[in-house]
Amino acid sequence: MTTAKWIWRLALSVLLVLVAVDAEKPNGYHREICQYRKGKHIHPMSVYHTRLLAIREQMQIRASLQGPEINGYILPSMDEHLNQEVAPRDQRLRYLSGYTGVRAFAAITHHGAAMWVEKRYAQQADGELECDWEIYLSGGNVTVADWLGSHIHLDKRVGTDPHLVPHALWTEWERDLDDKFLKLVKINNNLVDLIWGAERPETPKHQVIKVQSREFAGENWQDKVKELRRRLAHLGCDAMVITSLTEIAYLLNIRGTDIPYTPVVKSYAIVSQDDIFFYVDHFKISLGIDLHLRTDCFNEDCVKIKEYNQVWSDIRTYAQIWKRVLVSAPCVQDPGASEAIYSSMPGKIVVWQISPIIFMKAQKNSEEQAGMRKAHIRDGAAICEALSNMEARFHTEQWTEEKIKYEVEVWRFSQKHAKGLSLRTVVAFGEHSALPYYISSNVTNIEVSDQSLLVIETGGQYLEGTTDVSRTFMFGEPTQEMKKAYTNVLAGILHLAQLKFPADLKPSEVDALVRSMVWKEMTDYPQATGHGIGSYGSVEEPPIAVAYGTNSSFHFKQGYFFSSESGYYKRDDFGVRLKNVLEVVDTGHTHPSGAHFLAFQDVTMVPYEPKLIDSTLLSAVEKRLLNEYNAKIRNLIGDELKQLGNMQAFYWMMNKTRHIREYLPEDEYRSATGGGGGGGGGGSSYSIMPLLAAGLVLVLASIAPIPTWS
Repeated sequence: MTTAKWIWRLALSVLLVLVAVDAEKPNGYHREICQYRKGKHIHPMSVYHTRLLAIREQMQIRASLQGPEINGYILPSMDEHLNQEVAPRDQRLRYLSGYTGVRAFAAITHHGAAMWVEKRYAQQADGELECDWEIYLSGGNVTVADWLGSHIHLDKRVGTDPHLVPHALWTEWERDLDDKFLKLVKINNNLVDLIWGAERPETPKHQVIKVQSREFAGENWQDKVKELRRRLAHLGCDAMVITSLTEIAYLLNIRGTDIPYTPVVKSYAIVSQDDIFFYVDHFKISLGIDLHLRTDCFNEDCVKIKEYNQVWSDIRTYAQIWKRVLVSAPCVQDPGASEAIYSSMPGKIVVWQISPIIFMKAQKNSEEQAGMRKAHIRDGAAICEALSNMEARFHTEQWTEEKIKYEVEVWRFSQKHAKGLSLRTVVAFGEHSALPYYISSNVTNIEVSDQSLLVIETGGQYLEGTTDVSRTFMFGEPTQEMKKAYTNVLAGILHLAQLKFPADLKPSEVDALVRSMVWKEMTDYPQATGHGIGSYGSVEEPPIAVAYGTNSSFHFKQGYFFSSESGYYKRDDFGVRLKNVLEVVDTGHTHPSGAHFLAFQDVTMVPYEPKLIDSTLLSAVEKRLLNEYNAKIRNLIGDELKQLGNMQAFYWMMNKTRHIREYLPEDEYRSATGGGGGGGGGGSSYSIMPLLAAGLVLVLASIAPIPTWS
């Protein structure tokens, strides 16, 4: 660095120090529980406080083996494959802090600790974290660089594990910290693992890999690999390093139980034009997997199985041969590859590109499409069974959010081919339902009564497919305000489901169709309206994101499945949330531009709550759409419930899906909408006005002839 640059840097550093002296440290989420107990612990002799001290010791001792000590440490909640939901062995943030949520990361210095969480998890974090911790909202005004800059002197080092950080996020952190005159460094030996030691859970030995048969997958894995190689050749790539567990599961037609809510196997894969390498713990391999992956042959259609951690040495070895290697870039919900993967090979050979597998698995084949429809029929039957059983017992038992969650999950697990949940079940009652991102837990659990609305968001994994649904129920009598809010939300869902559109329409452009029904009340909901859905895979799957303002170049294609969600939230009172899964189908017609006309069709088969629907607020077309949806439920779910022999659920479903009149007689319509003049007879007085006017004209004509004009 030149002398001039050193002088400039020194002067700027002095200025920043002077500013920092007067500047206040950033304020985070207000923690009322900690307001009067600063320095006191929620739990006496807190083990989490001890672990925080231990991590600070490691920042000084162990990190120095790789260079000077670090003054700050960033710990994400993700694992090496950048999953949000992780196995017990990878719950490092939970071990350190006690926080059981997801989508978070922590920053620790020698004298402070802070955690960034999404708004939906703030209340949960406040109840679980010791008062040692400050809480900030992800995407808020205070970034991790801002916080570290206010807690660490200039020209100090901040460390983090590059295996747990997406390359794109690493680049952002590195730039932001550099602006604060701090240096981001790689700490490959995770500091939490060092203090966890022998207490760290082992990988369960019973986690064996299952074959996803062609009956459900729709095509052989060899054909998928052939298509991937064709796409890699088109991009001019010799190979691809695959780190996404859902992509590996899809590509090789395998499933597992290594992480919650998503049926995947913790592994890596490398696909080149000549080889397929699969890196996984060997005890998970059975004879059936050996036969399935053809591990006993030695051509380009045979899989070579290696130990999980051997991927790192193999990347370094083959990087000397490859000229261009595809490393996954972010795509909507997918964060791409980690910094460790990206930096494990020379930058000149890396092609940072969205994974082609994302688009392959998003467009389901005919067998997967049929499977998704079947999975939603099973799921609809499960929810009908759970809700009918609960409604029958509602006034004779005490119910809480957690008890209802258990009831829904038990009935789902009883279904044929059910393999687990696809997301954390959310049950939100009363003022909790008014929180768009509420996560129900033992900490926040409350009693459920018939005095307010109940929101349930849940999803299941079946061999045939993945489901995701939200419904709002009421066990008492709703207010008119509740009915109006629910009906507006429902109207938006109905409008999107009947849309027909050219294939070059962007997903973000259909968002307004759903939101317009709540916008007219001058309100909105904060969630994205929709996201892609996997087939016995991830409940959030790229590349589809239905959210206005997102800059996405992706389009709907026949065979895509995605969610359609709308909501209304009245602060501290009640909330409404509805979510369906839609399938994209080809209409067989062509737009004048040459693009195909596509359409949506519902695959979620769960009744709406009729007592919350104000039919006078729906148009005749909307009522017809609702009747058609209900008829489909009666047909498909009715047959399923009869086969299960559950007539209580059958009659409950039939009651919830009653046909509603699409057209009202004029007097009934005016009475229902408050139209007309002078009491209840207003409607009929308006209907005879044209007759009275005609009679008056005839009388006048008989008295005085109508003059003619020359």
